[in-house]
Amino acid sequence: MTLVIRAAAMVDGTSLIPDPVLVVDGPRIVAGSSGGEIVDLGDATLLPGLIDTHVHLAFDASADPVASLAARDDAAALAAMAAAGRTALAAGITTVRDLGDRDYLTLGLRGRADMPTIVASGPPITTPDGHCHFLGGPAAPEPSALLAAVRERAARGVDVVKVMASGGTMTPGTRQETSQFTTEQLRVIVAEAHRLGLPVTAHAHGTEAIRSALDAGVDGMEHVSFWSADGVDDPGDLIGRIAASRVAVGITAGVAPVEGVAPPPVILMRMPRIIANTRALYEAGAHLLIGTDAGIGLPKPHDVLRHALAQTAMIGVHPADAIRLATATAAEACGLGASKGRLAPGYDADILAVDGNPLEDLTALQRVRAVFARGVRVK
Repeated sequence: MTLVIRAAAMVDGTSLIPDPVLVVDGPRIVAGSSGGEIVDLGDATLLPGLIDTHVHLAFDASADPVASLAARDDAAALAAMAAAGRTALAAGITTVRDLGDRDYLTLGLRGRADMPTIVASGPPITTPDGHCHFLGGPAAPEPSALLAAVRERAARGVDVVKVMASGGTMTPGTRQETSQFTTEQLRVIVAEAHRLGLPVTAHAHGTEAIRSALDAGVDGMEHVSFWSADGVDDPGDLIGRIAASRVAVGITAGVAPVEGVAPPPVILMRMPRIIANTRALYEAGAHLLIGTDAGIGLPKPHDVLRHALAQTAMIGVHPADAIRLATATAAEACGLGASKGRLAPGYDADILAVDGNPLEDLTALQRVRAVFARGVRVK
């Protein structure tokens, strides 16, 4: 069925376009039509569907998502993951990049009509007993095992390879500032993934892990917090190197307000330096993405991206830039730049309609009027 969608305004790029008319034929936006069902959204503003470049559908955004996942068999886990996907979709997040599931479960959700478009990594490659080893992705840090890990993911049909270059707080026995793989080991992973046509993104908190991932030639890095044992490091030359490399940096933004819940002291004391370093990356022209790490705790529900865009003002991001980072820029990083992230003929009809002008007030993203995913209105 052809739809003719009308609204008061549209954001596509950096400007506000008055009185837009979008013609949708099946799953895509087309240049024109002689007729169709008219959908008049009144004084709403249209945007491309949002893209969260870092989510975990397998984690349920509870107080202990690791324990919750461990208590579920595969059928129960898939049901919870589908609910998480629907939560994201209802908020206008029409594409998600899942950067760590259990035993490739997310791959089974791809293509479902009630889900966002899903880009998936399967379980991240990690060391034995390393960060998120319980997701099923540990590999011995030796070339043969690392090659086998990449080849397994390619055979399974993942869209991206995720590697835990550093430890993380969700896994007892690992530390965020500690590297899990050497530069040479990461190079083995990157070279094999690229040979098989897959990009690589690295979880990298500690400065040494960030440097190793960059030296190894990864396509993306998540977090990039320059975390140290007692605070946050001075990035030194890494700000300039990251900006020059055009490696995509997922800045892990977004916290939803939850009564009685505050960030742990270990994070609160580091936040000013993390914000300052991220601002330095932004001002240096680094290739930033807005990924939320949705699912990893109570303040990280699967629709937290609608809060994240406004919160990027802390690092100086203008609203138009924030929208671009979560639409066209994110689409390119997910390998979907030719089909998503814009409201133009030939692109998928992933459309978010909100009350208000998000170029002036990004909290408008929390006032959803309508969502269309691949041309179908989300109920």
